[in-house]
Amino acid sequence: MLEFEKIERIDIGSKEFPDKLRNIPNPPQQLYCVGNIGLLNQKSIGVVGSRKFTMYGKGVAQMVGRRLAQSGVPVVSGLASGIDAYAHQGVVEANGKGIAVLGSGVKMMSPIKNRPLMWELLEAGGLLLSEYEPERPAEPYTFPERNRIISGLSHSLIVVEANHNSGALITAQHANEQGRQVYAVPGNINSQFSLGSNLLIRDGATPLIVVDDVIRDMGAEIAVSEEIQHALGEVELKIYNEVRKYNGVTPDRVAAALNMRVAQVNAIATVLEIKGVLEIYAGKLHLAKPI
Repeated sequence: MLEFEKIERIDIGSKEFPDKLRNIPNPPQQLYCVGNIGLLNQKSIGVVGSRKFTMYGKGVAQMVGRRLAQSGVPVVSGLASGIDAYAHQGVVEANGKGIAVLGSGVKMMSPIKNRPLMWELLEAGGLLLSEYEPERPAEPYTFPERNRIISGLSHSLIVVEANHNSGALITAQHANEQGRQVYAVPGNINSQFSLGSNLLIRDGATPLIVVDDVIRDMGAEIAVSEEIQHALGEVELKIYNEVRKYNGVTPDRVAAALNMRVAQVNAIATVLEIKGVLEIYAGKLHLAKPI
């Protein structure tokens, strides 16, 4: 059993209880929290997926968590084995903030192998929470129940990789019922591990092609990686930042925004394409390296 210096109980009538969670169907009546409760009222993104995963799913989960963290967006997940844990691992790597929602009491956090990651999240200013009494063990039905809290705390939900019976699909269903936007990462149509996420796309979820689209859609500022900042000159970076605002913009629009000649924008965009940070197609400039 885990021991914490402080476990804070926040009841639904408390001013600290987040409105976004208070207003969902069947809201939790209380939250037991360890860590930074200020995260409860920040815009955050949920990232979920199956416990069983492919290397593709693992890499995408880490990359999504890392990219969101770089832009200062807290990541909500279940800290379960598989995709959930790898998303939070990406958050830790980028020194970001994570919210872990448990299907047990906070003192009974499982799986045990993920407890070191839990401590890393807390040490980085993250939050651990549950609606259950701190010493209550997990039961089969508590995991599906907690999924409504993951989606409820999230501005949008990303399903990275899920098979046809994954609990992540329950979270996506809750997100739809709660009016949250659902993104799903397209996967190999021959892979059982991507069947659930691909079906979400078929049924109306937004395909996640570039992680920055999620950040842009929630109104947060997209961070520029240190690698790109060091690789680009001053004018190159201005053009790159302008493309980041839209991810699909004509050179004319960039030129007008930056008070430059279109020919100059086109010439520099070609250099940026060679450097691998932009792509030029259909008469528009796009960010390179989609997931």
